[in-house]
Parts: sequence; structure tokens; C-alpha cells
Amino acid sequence: MELQKLKIGSRGSPLALWQANWIKDQLEEHNPGFSVEIVIIKTSGDKIQDVPLAKIGGKGLFVKEIEEALMNKSIDFAVHSMKDMPIKFPFGLSIASVTKRENPFDALISKNNIQLDDLPQGAKIGTGSLRRVSQLLHYRPDLTLIPLRGNVETRIKKLETEGLDAIILAAAGLKRLGWGDQISEIISPEILLPAMGQGAVGIETRKHDVDNQVLLADMDDEDTHLALDAERQIVTVLEGGCNVPIGAFATIDGYEMTLRGLVASLDGKTVYKKELKGEKMKAKALGDELGKALLDMGGDKIMQEIHLA
Repeated sequence: MELQKLKIGSRGSPLALWQANWIKDQLEEHNPGFSVEIVIIKTSGDKIQDVPLAKIGGKGLFVKEIEEALMNKSIDFAVHSMKDMPIKFPFGLSIASVTKRENPFDALISKNNIQLDDLPQGAKIGTGSLRRVSQLLHYRPDLTLIPLRGNVETRIKKLETEGLDAIILAAAGLKRLGWGDQISEIISPEILLPAMGQGAVGIETRKHDVDNQVLLADMDDEDTHLALDAERQIVTVLEGGCNVPIGAFATIDGYEMTLRGLVASLDGKTVYKKELKGEKMKAKALGDELGKALLDMGGDKIMQEIHLA
């Protein structure tokens, strides 16, 4: 019997390929009649490595070419880190499945394994995220934040080559690539509220490919998917992208969701935080309520200032 062939589109970074191969293995294990091929697609975000994302178009640069391949049917699925996904999807595409979340928090990797609170005055920390920069400056205004881009291994190497005291990366990526032993500290969400979708992997496909939607349904983790729905709704209400410091993080206990959101000024001097609890099945409504509350607290002024800058 001839195997039915499927193609997964993925970026070519080590983390992206780990995720794509992980999905490939699960699909083939649970569907013996299928053979899955990974198609590496170089995105604009991969090609431009020396400019901060906020200045060149944001997260969409990591998915544009992959989504084009989906739409022209040269691939069947696309595997993404959900924190890299823009809020709006092209017409006809959607996230069919979200796998169970890895550690969603930010991780500090420092020289000599020093904790965040023990780093010296004026310590140089590398990060490419405005969300991390603003919250770190709010917590420790003395820190010097250095723009940092590249894949996980490249960033770790820059800890030495750029004369940095520490770098901050997503814990999930470090753990998935076997770099977990490099982590000096998992930073509390009280200090660094995670980005929407951090730690979660999503599978994107065409809405009307019913067979593929059914094939992916068993891989969906309901609680992770609901948490992401709430987190992404906060960002939708705030109309934010990677050029705005926004944190959004949901946890679920039984039928109850706890949702936390944050919007901050770029210098970290002003931070608005809010927490709400509600039914997990009303995830988007909860995200909508929290997003509007952040705007009412003063988030609207922060957004206006950033967009006018």
C-alpha cells in the first residue's frame, strides 16, 4: 500500500526544525498510512538578522513566506512557535491545532550562573524583545539592555563574544534544544510576564481542507488552545505587535482561567497590570475584558505614544 504524502512547512532554525520534526514524528506514529516531509522555507525574518524586529515589520516576517506556501498548496501544514504568530491570519488559513505548552516563562543565562537580583549595577543583558526590556527596566532601572537577535545557539555564543553579563531567552526553546542546563534562573512572571503564546507550538493549515483539519484534531490540547485564545485577544484589543511591550499569560485550573495582562512604556517607567478570573470556555470574552481594562487604566496613552514615535 502506497503511503499518503504530506508536507510540513518550517523555518530552518534549529528550534523550528525540532518543532517540525516533533510534529512529523507524532503524525507518522498515530497515522501509519502517512509519510511526512519537512519543507524548509527561508522567511524575511531569517534573512534580516542585524535590525530589531520592531523596525522591520514585526513577527509577520517569520511567517509570510510560509503562509504563501500554504495558500498556493505547495505545503499541507505549517508548524509555528505561537509567540511568533501575528494576530491576523490571511483569508482561508487558521490554526488547526495547538500542542501542550512547554515552560512558558523567560529564562536568564548569565556568566558564572548569577541570578537576576545579584547581577552587578549596570549589568549588560542581551534581549531582542521590547516586552522584556520594558519590564526589566521597570524592575531594575540600572540595567543596560543590548539588542540581540539570531537563533538560540547564536544568542548564547553572543554572551561571550558581545561582552554581556547575561541574556534572556524563552525557557521552552532552551529546554527543547537540550540547553536547559544553561539556565541560571527561570524568571518569575511577577517580574517578566510572558509573551502571548510563549512555549506553545501551533499547526496552521487551510480552513477548507477538512481531512487535514480532522487529522490534526487529536493533537490539539484544549487548555493550551483556550489559554492562547485569551492571550491573543488581549493583544487584539490593544492592537499591539512586537513594537509594543505587551505581556499576556493565562493558566487554567479545572474550569477556571486566570488571565494576566500587561502593557508598558518603552522605558519601563510606566507599567499597567491586570488580572481576571473566569470560565475557561469564555476565554476570548475574558481576554476582551482584560484588554479593555488595560486601555482604560492608561494603556491607550502608551499605545498612542508608541505609534506616534
